[in-house]
Amino acid sequence: MTISPLPNLRSLPQNLPLEGAVRMELVEGIPIFRASSLVQTWIEALLAKQQDNPLSLEEEEELDCYEEVDDYLSFVNRIVRNA
Repeated sequence: MTISPLPNLRSLPQNLPLEGAVRMELVEGIPIFRASSLVQTWIEALLAKQQDNPLSLEEEEELDCYEEVDDYLSFVNRIVRNA
């Protein structure tokens, strides 16, 4: 079995807490990594703000970083499930 190399992240979101950013839960005995409720709340706040007003450049970049982290966690979860 060939395991794909992990992609590199460009950066982490500016407001990403260093502790408690990711939670792990078991789904059918397999550990799955997800953003913590604190991080999800922050993302939802940015998305809600985006619907009412344009985000600042810094907020857009932060939202893009969160999307990249989410994609990364999804990739890791696929690797773990398929291992």
